[in-house]
Amino acid sequence: MYIDSVAEAPPVVVVRQNLQLPVGTVWRSRLACVDLLRGVVMVLMALDHTRDFFTGLRFAPEDLAHTSGPLFFTRFVTHFCAPAFFLLAGAGGYLSLSRGKSVAEVSRFFWTRGFWLVLLELTVMTYGWTYGFSFWFSDVLWSLGWSMIAMALLVRLPLPLIAALGTTMVVTHNLLDGINPAGFGRFAGLWLILHGHGVFWIEPGRSAFFVLFPLIPWVGVMAAGYALGPLLRRRHWRKLVFGIGAVVTMAFLFLRVFHLYGNSQPIFPAGPWRTQATLTLTMVSFFDTLKYPPSLQFLLMTLGPCLMVLAWFDKINTERGLAKILLIFGRVPLFYYVLHIYIIHGLALWVGLICRQNVAWLLYGGPLLRLPSDGYGHSLVFIYAMWFAVVLLLYWPCKWFAQFKQQHSDRRWLSYL
Repeated sequence: MYIDSVAEAPPVVVVRQNLQLPVGTVWRSRLACVDLLRGVVMVLMALDHTRDFFTGLRFAPEDLAHTSGPLFFTRFVTHFCAPAFFLLAGAGGYLSLSRGKSVAEVSRFFWTRGFWLVLLELTVMTYGWTYGFSFWFSDVLWSLGWSMIAMALLVRLPLPLIAALGTTMVVTHNLLDGINPAGFGRFAGLWLILHGHGVFWIEPGRSAFFVLFPLIPWVGVMAAGYALGPLLRRRHWRKLVFGIGAVVTMAFLFLRVFHLYGNSQPIFPAGPWRTQATLTLTMVSFFDTLKYPPSLQFLLMTLGPCLMVLAWFDKINTERGLAKILLIFGRVPLFYYVLHIYIIHGLALWVGLICRQNVAWLLYGGPLLRLPSDGYGHSLVFIYAMWFAVVLLLYWPCKWFAQFKQQHSDRRWLSYL
């Protein structure tokens, strides 16, 4: 997600480990499809966060006892965002080698970029979500940052070993589900950060840390994305990547249908699927896989289609229409990410005041810390309208910043924004 856009690589010949790698028009289109997929998931992410700030509901969309089909699938389409971010961040790291970077330079970029993302999460994004600093959390930037720091070490390993480590972490991490963080005593919080979901105290009674995105298995997803990079260099890469995506998706269906490994724990709100009173709720139950921390079935369900869509996007003309707009978002992902939270939070506050609703919860914690105030909330149709408004408001600043980055590509600090 946050590796600098690679779609602007010039048509030159570069060298990596004494291999001549021709780069031309076809290669540029392969890189454009990466940015296009990133742009699509950025827009979908805005839908999920718009719902967070504009809803008045006090239950999760995954709660079968209260949810509806439209509400759940509004949430479901956004499940593809985080897996795509981590996968493409890894792939972007490898593809940056096509611009003449050495492995050492990629490693340095990973760890410096990673620390920068962690810092942003603990400061700028914490305030954007909560309008305060008494509470910290590990959202996507936190996990992306630490995953990049891990990748700074992993990229120095042989590529087959990176692929094996990433795949093994993704496939086997659910074997750790039975470990109770309390068993680690005062280090329980560390285990939550590595492979858990919940809150622990930094300073008892005063300052807490909420683990939303752990490091395992997201480090593995990024490593798998790095290993995906070489496949995108192949002449017939579309068939190969689409085929891998199809196999991954079928693996999800097989594991899910037969209640096998990877999401079998009865953990609220997800767990084994069950036949429900209606076909819609049965479908909700089937696709309700665990995201926090992400189960194997969740990752297979999302990464498989992402790979297939990536191959399909290579056939799309990104120089016109909607694809051109989405490409802009995909080329400035961090700028978009930071800006969109502040726009959504501020817009929800002003719309609530205009509608004469109680917006106190938005001023003192927001959706991460508080349930919506009594009398607050908007319909799902209205939420979609606000989502469209948010994306529209983001377009012009993102377009300006994408052009600014392109015109000032010699300024290295821009690669961190």
